[in-house]
Amino acid sequence: MGWSPENAANAYLDTLKLRSQDHGRRNEAQKSVEPESIEFISALAAGMGAKLIVQVSPKASQSTVALAAAARRTGGRLVCILPEEESLASTKEVIEESGLNDIVEFKVGDPYELLPEYENIDFSLVDCKSDSYTGLLKLIDVNPRSSVVVANHLEGGKEGLRGDVRGLNKGAVRSLKRPIGEGMEVTMIGKIDEAGTMATRGSPEPKRASRGGGRRWWSRKKSKWVKKIDESGEEHIFRLPQSL
Repeated sequence: MGWSPENAANAYLDTLKLRSQDHGRRNEAQKSVEPESIEFISALAAGMGAKLIVQVSPKASQSTVALAAAARRTGGRLVCILPEEESLASTKEVIEESGLNDIVEFKVGDPYELLPEYENIDFSLVDCKSDSYTGLLKLIDVNPRSSVVVANHLEGGKEGLRGDVRGLNKGAVRSLKRPIGEGMEVTMIGKIDEAGTMATRGSPEPKRASRGGGRRWWSRKKSKWVKKIDESGEEHIFRLPQSL
């Protein structure tokens, strides 16, 4: 499936609406992620058509709701891995109140044991607030054709994947820190063709440049502005890329 601006826009608005509804009952943990990053990851996951989405987090957050909203748009599912049984009840409550309980599969246990059970993950989000969680990034079995790995809370000098994805040549991977959220790194995985260029699912053919023996990839395709009016009549204008 190629990049869908419509899915991205709808997931963005779904997340915006759910966040607004949840504003009154949000706890401190849910406030820890900035709204811009919530809407960004939802639009990104939905736009790329992610079917298998996996999140590893100490407890429920707005990111959980955002990813579930994206999975609903793509007809996929969200697997939410939680380390402690105590956090399960409150997490389920957040999802049920958002009307997304049929989209989310909860797994409780050691993330280092549970995460390797999932293969060809299209989109993954790991909360790296705990130092022990950073190592989980290298356990993710990504879809080699097209996948996105998001590491959040990479603060205080913490390092994310930095292009080092298990089983893949670094040339097929590009990592970048986003100027949103709290220390968010976004790693995009695409397939390398015979010419040595990378194209993610649904993206235009990239252009290659060489500098100092390395390679860089970028797309000429521009982003576009999208205007949507939600059910309350409020108008939202935001920008989305045509493709990854």
